This record gives sequence, C-alpha cells and structure tokens, in this order.
Amino acid sequence: MNGAGEAPLRARPSFSWTSPAQKRRVARSMDLVEERLATIAGEYPGQLGEACRATLSAGGKRVRPLLTLLCARRGAAPAENVLRAAVSVELLHMATLVHDDVLDRAELRRGKPTVVHRYGPATAVSTGNYLLARSFSELVGAGCPEAVDLLSATAVGLSEGEVLQRAEANDVTIVVEQYVRRCERKTADLFAAACGLGALLSGAGDETVGAVGSFGRLIGLAFQVLDDILDCSGDQAATGKRPGTDVRDGTITLPMIHALEARPELSEILRRPGPSDADVDVVLLAVEETGALKRARADALRYIEEARAVLAACPDTVERGLLVQVAEQVVDRYS
Repeated sequence: MNGAGEAPLRARPSFSWTSPAQKRRVARSMDLVEERLATIAGEYPGQLGEACRATLSAGGKRVRPLLTLLCARRGAAPAENVLRAAVSVELLHMATLVHDDVLDRAELRRGKPTVVHRYGPATAVSTGNYLLARSFSELVGAGCPEAVDLLSATAVGLSEGEVLQRAEANDVTIVVEQYVRRCERKTADLFAAACGLGALLSGAGDETVGAVGSFGRLIGLAFQVLDDILDCSGDQAATGKRPGTDVRDGTITLPMIHALEARPELSEILRRPGPSDADVDVVLLAVEETGALKRARADALRYIEEARAVLAACPDTVERGLLVQVAEQVVDRYS
C-alpha cells in the first residue's frame, strides 16, 4: 500500500477514447472496483488481512474486471451487479495466484515477495481460500444463479488446469492440443467468464454473451502463450521472476513444444526434474535458435486476429472499440 488506508497506485491500459464521457465512465467504474477490492481485502484482521492487502497491492492492470465492464451494455454507468461481477472475477484471479505460489513454492511475483514466502504456506492457503469465498459471496449478491453457475464452472476448470499441469510435468510427449486445453482451463476460461458475466448481467442476449465469451477465450489463450514466451526470453527486472521458471518446474509450454520438433535431444533435459542452471540455459538458447519463440508469437497473434473477427461480428451493444484496444495491448505488453 502507498500508506495506511490508501488504495494502491495502478497502471491501467491507455485508450483512445471516443468521448470524455466514455473515459469518465470507464475510469469511474474501475475506481469503484478498486475501492471494493480494497474494502474486501481490509475486512479481515491480523495476518490474514495483511496477506490479502499484500496480494491486492502486488500489481497488475486488472484486465479481467476491465473486460467485464467493457462487455456490459454500452453507454451507461454499469449497474451494481456488473460491478459485483468485475470484483468477483478479480478476487478469483487473486485467489488462484496465491494458491499457485504455494504449489510452486514461489518466492517472487511481479518482483515482490509472495504471500507464501512472506507469511508461510498455512497463511497463504487461508488467504487464497478467503479470496475465493469472497469472490462467490460478492457475485451471489448480484442475484443471478446463471452468473454463479458460470463462475463456478470456471473455478472448477482452474483446478482442473492445475491438475493437468502437475500431471503433465516433464512430459515431453505433450502436443499442442494438450497445451491449449491446459491454457484454456488455467487462463482462457476466466477471461471468457469475465467477458460473459459483463454481458449477461447487463441484460444482453445469448448471442452477445456467447460472442464476448469467445472473444475472451481467444484473448486469454494469446495472453498465456505470450506469457510463456516471456518466461523463455524476458528480463527478470521487467518480469519479476527468473527466466526459465517453466523449465525448472517441468512445465512444457508452446515454445518448448516447437523447439522439441527441431531439437528432440532437448527431451533429455526437459524430462528431468530439477534441471541445473546450465541445463536451463541450454534449453532457453535452443528455444531462441530454433525459431520457437517466433512460431509461438505467430500462434498468439493468430488468436488475437480470431478474437478481433469474433468481436467484429458481435452485436454493437458492447464497447467494441475499447475491447479491440485491450486485445492489441495484450500483444504490446510482450513487445
């Protein structure tokens, strides 16, 4: 936090606005989401409350709640139930980050100590559980069972994605289709739910709900592929974590799948739990030299183009112009 009781400063996507009113409406809605998140994080006393506040202030651009707001009916301030959905999807996302860091024994996230590293696994698990529970209690207040069903299915999928990742660790026979399935569960489904909830809770028809959900899924897939590329090539000062984390964890990502096609001998390292730093360097160099990063980036850009096409066919009741800009900034984030 910036100080006692202050909300964290947050870098938000920059947009080309169609009008000052549009800018004020979106900015005010995001402020309301941030205020509600800060209230929820501050409700619990003691160490658990501290851990919740640390998670909230750790960074991020709140892309998922932003998508919820932009997929609601255009032209008016979001209703209370849409704001609840935006808060809910971010709380669920925060909960998964805390739990993932426990499973990964991660020390840093976005360059800051993780909850598990700072407070220990017991507090971290409790923090994630609290955020998960508050996610659903927030959405229940919207009074829409269909919305709760959607988020519930998404939460189950997140767990399935984690199970898949653990089961497929160091499995060098993983193919692209299996990788995509894992990405859908761990990342893309929550993007899809964020978009679908905004449309659903603002009274949009089934066609719009389905279209923005497809848009979100494709954006989420691109987001995950680009994140996996960054793990192979990013600078630690910018990413907040060591390059090659996925190699060390045994998580076979798209760049590695592409690299294995050209250098099958990499399988000897990738199937080995706990590779040395020298082994990790060998894999990262091969990923670069084989053109695997370029291939994976082309795959991500294809998802973005498919998302734009889906959005172009979507009924003109959502903030299509701003959603296109979100898609573009997903790519810019990794350029």
